Amino acid sequence: MDIKQYMQNVGKAARAASRAVARADTNVKNKALTVMAAAIRRDAAKLLAANAQDMDAAKAKGLDAALLDRLALTEKGVAGMAEGLEQIAALPDPVGEISDMNYRPSGIQVGKMRVPLGVVGIIYEARPNVTADAAGLCLKSGNAAILRGGSEALHSNQAIAACVREGLAAAGLPETAVQVIETADRAAVGELITMKEYVDVIVPRGGKGLIERLMAEARIPVIKHLHGVCHVYIDDEADLDKAIRIADNAKTSRYGTCNTMETLLVAESVAARVLPPIAGIYRAKGVEMRGCDRSRALVADMKAATEEDWHTEYLAPIISIRVVKDLDGAMDHIATYSSQHTESIVTENYTKARRFLREVDSASVMVNASTRFADGFEYGLGAEIGISTDKIHARGPVGLEGLTSQKYIVLGDGQVRG
Repeated sequence: MDIKQYMQNVGKAARAASRAVARADTNVKNKALTVMAAAIRRDAAKLLAANAQDMDAAKAKGLDAALLDRLALTEKGVAGMAEGLEQIAALPDPVGEISDMNYRPSGIQVGKMRVPLGVVGIIYEARPNVTADAAGLCLKSGNAAILRGGSEALHSNQAIAACVREGLAAAGLPETAVQVIETADRAAVGELITMKEYVDVIVPRGGKGLIERLMAEARIPVIKHLHGVCHVYIDDEADLDKAIRIADNAKTSRYGTCNTMETLLVAESVAARVLPPIAGIYRAKGVEMRGCDRSRALVADMKAATEEDWHTEYLAPIISIRVVKDLDGAMDHIATYSSQHTESIVTENYTKARRFLREVDSASVMVNASTRFADGFEYGLGAEIGISTDKIHARGPVGLEGLTSQKYIVLGDGQVRG
């Protein structure tokens, strides 16, 4: 296969399809989404069989546990893809929304209209559910999509893509509105991230290596987060039962996700009461603990944390733990080591909670809740295209609004400028 020519053809088709999707009305887009969801439910057995092929091949290659976790599809996961598409269909259509209309002294009216970005390129590893989520979000927000999944999920992605094409065809939309790249050749990524004439934005979903490559090579704007070093801080005025539940869930709910807590911070005045029971939970679940000297004095089997540990996104049953003096000590640690993804404080003190929300500079900041809630589905976005830790355009879970922009519109009645 001539990869360059293949990708150019994909790009041209996407650009042409993007105009049809941008002008499609809400009912047409919603019909496509509901048919996609029904096809996924109907073909659940086919999708699971395709995923089993991918899982067998991935295990034979010795891929790590975190990647296998992201690659695996279950019956619940298939149902979740369909539900996500149905939720997207139920959400308000952002395209064409007009806001901030004001009369100017000249008599003209000036406002803003929400519009699609155009063609969105999504590059992802494992996570076959991204194929459905991305297709649905891009379609509802009026964009065409080029989806390039990893080689490890090729069978899963193509099986889901067949359901997506069925929905597009049923609604009378071009099947090229969502294209799933059919080659595992890495050169396809190099082409996709440099096709400025056809692609308007790139969204990566994958490991640090993939995102670093895109940051270095892309000639198209990228909506991204590099890694998720997420923190939970247990304050000296925390409800300790809540703190234990949150510290458990934020770490052990799933190990391979970007919103999993990697560092637990504990106020020194409650450390002796809260760390031993939390350590007991981690010990029982096989989580390796690495801590500061004060943490290790309270938990005998905790290993010594290195400076590198505070910077590390483990994506594994490993956690770093530090005892800090107070709220300011916790926020100083977060400012130094956070990847600006998600941080949570456990406290019953309203003033401290407000300070944490205001002063911690991350894409999601929480009070008395597990960091695992930081995703688009849980935030009511239907699904998410990814998480952004950038500060321009979109930040946090990126849903429909994050896949649109705004243009100024002007309404006049013959006015000319003097």
